[in-house]
Amino acid sequence: MKMKVMRLPHAEGLPLPAYQTDAAAGFDLVAAIAPETSVTILPGARALIPTGYIFEIPKKMEAQVRPRSGLAIKHGVTVLNSPGTIDADYRGEVSVILINHGNEPFVIARGERIAQMIVAPVTRVKLRETKKIAPTKRGKGGFGSTGIGETPSQASPEAGKSVASVSRKAKTKSSAKKR
Repeated sequence: MKMKVMRLPHAEGLPLPAYQTDAAAGFDLVAAIAPETSVTILPGARALIPTGYIFEIPKKMEAQVRPRSGLAIKHGVTVLNSPGTIDADYRGEVSVILINHGNEPFVIARGERIAQMIVAPVTRVKLRETKKIAPTKRGKGGFGSTGIGETPSQASPEAGKSVASVSRKAKTKSSAKKR
C-alpha cells in the first residue's frame, strides 16, 4: 500500500519517516524542531513536538501514533494520548504530545526519533440501541478483574470511585500533614 506524505518547510533536511527493520509494524517519527535548538521536557511536564509532515492516509484506514519503547524504559518518556489517532480526512501536520514520567529533564534534539506511526484498517459499525445485552461469563468485570476471582469493587474499597474523589482524599491527607 502506498501513502502520500508532504514535507513542510521546517522538516527540510530531515529523513522521511521510515521503518527501521523489515518486520517493523510502525515507522518512526522524528522531531522537526528548529535547527540548533532543543526542547526540554521537565519531569511531569508535557510538550507538543512537530514532525514536519502531513500524511494523506488512505480511506478506510487510520494512523496511530504510539510511544517508542526505548524512550519509555530509558527515560520514562511516552506519548500522552497513546495511541493518538490520525483520521483519514485529517490534513494537518502530525505532532506528538510527549510526557516525561521520568525523574530527570528530557532533552529532544532536531531529528530525534520521538514516536512511531502504525497504519491500520478501520472497521465502522452501525450502532443499534437495545434494551438487553447478551450475558457473558466475564459480565461487568473490568479493570484487571479477569483471572483474579473477584471484581474490582470487591478487591478495593476505592474501586468504583472516580479518580477525582480518590485524588481529593489523597490531597486532604497530605494537607493535614502540612498543618
